[in-house]
Amino acid sequence: MQSTIVSDEKNGYESNKIIVSEQELTTDRHSLKERSPDVALDKVPSPDVAGGAPVEHPPAPKKKKPIALILAGLGVGAIAASISGYRYLQFASSHQTTDNATVAGHIHQISSKIGGTVTNVLVTDNQQVQPGQLLVKLDPKDYENKVQQAQAALEAARKQASAAQANIELASQTTTGKTSQAKGDVSTAQAGIATAQAVVREAQSGIPAAQAAVTEAQAGIPLAQAQVAQADANLQKTQTDYNRYNTLYRQGAVASQQLDTARAAYAVAQAQKTSALQGVQQAQARLASAKVGVAKAQSQLAQAQEGITSAQAKLAASRGGLQQATASGQQTAVSRSQYAAAQSAIAQSQAALKDAQLQLSYINITSATAGRIGRKNVEVGNRIQAGSPLMAVVDNDYWVVANFKETQLDKMKPKQVVEVKLDAFPSHPFKGYVDSVAPASGAQFSLLPPDNATGNFTKIVQRIPVKISLDSQSIKGYETRITPGMSAEVSVEIQ
Repeated sequence: MQSTIVSDEKNGYESNKIIVSEQELTTDRHSLKERSPDVALDKVPSPDVAGGAPVEHPPAPKKKKPIALILAGLGVGAIAASISGYRYLQFASSHQTTDNATVAGHIHQISSKIGGTVTNVLVTDNQQVQPGQLLVKLDPKDYENKVQQAQAALEAARKQASAAQANIELASQTTTGKTSQAKGDVSTAQAGIATAQAVVREAQSGIPAAQAAVTEAQAGIPLAQAQVAQADANLQKTQTDYNRYNTLYRQGAVASQQLDTARAAYAVAQAQKTSALQGVQQAQARLASAKVGVAKAQSQLAQAQEGITSAQAKLAASRGGLQQATASGQQTAVSRSQYAAAQSAIAQSQAALKDAQLQLSYINITSATAGRIGRKNVEVGNRIQAGSPLMAVVDNDYWVVANFKETQLDKMKPKQVVEVKLDAFPSHPFKGYVDSVAPASGAQFSLLPPDNATGNFTKIVQRIPVKISLDSQSIKGYETRITPGMSAEVSVEIQ
């Protein structure tokens, strides 16, 4: 059985080649005759039995399509267009759309607060980081030295304050002691003066008494001597009587009783003489004692007068010591001023130490938020200055800024549902809602805002930025793929 190759040429080149068997072609001719009896079968190409090449027949003339079929097609098209137009009008009346929209987000610029040499860079471009994660580390040696210097200055200030405080306590105690001692010396000197004056008065009053005692003692001596003479005369008489009665008794002229009486009288006279002699001695002793009393009173008076002089000298010295102690109080005030200055130095040194420690902490540059690293332009060994941009951290919090015409904002309100299509993901629409409308048009925030009060005025419809928040569930799985700056098409459902 032979087969026929039928070529389909379109646009001047061979597109497909179909191999058909002779039996299949014959069958198709019979089926065509049954469907269209008006078509001449002899016009259908038949295979050449001898050569296997198809026999070409002239094409049959086409019959004109019925007018009803054309009208039906036009009616269907009109209905489809009407339905599409109605749907568009219904959508347009309940939605506001714009393609002037972009994705926005927080871009945190990372810079150094201090200057230094970079020793470590711990992240790469597009890397995800967490809040507080270490990004860059600087050489800490210079700042460690500053911390040590501040610590030494603080320690020196503290020692100065301790010395000043010790001087205050020492000066205060010394002044207090000197003052108390001086006041005590003044009181003692004044009391000594009073005592010396009392002694002087007592000594002065004792001299006349002593002199009177001398006079009295001197007057008692002659009396005592007269008593001695009387006693001596009485002794001689009684002795003579005793001798005579003793002789008479021996002669038996008198009784023994008279002899005993004479003997007793003689003994009494002896005792009286002895007593009289003792009275003379006592008078002489009283005279000597009175003279001694006078001398003692005179000596006490002299001592008392010297005591007054000494007490007055001590009083003068004590008053000088009191003045010196009062002057020492000024030294205490000076020490207090030095202590206050030392306290100020301590506060200043503490502030310097905190600043040095803070500067040292800045050698570790960390991320302030979670996000991805972008635009990294720092490498190990770079010498950077304070404020130099090192990299940026793009936050994972995104939203869309749609710049609607001012004529589209009539019915637009917060919380309205929004459909967002990103050019990067055209097959995945995202859901969101209107967050807020900008307080001014974009032109007002430009470097040179327009001033319609000058020159010729041409009314131009302004664009107002509208912030659209994306639904977290809608962007799930796309958090790391959406980036600020992407173009978007926004459709807000206003009804």
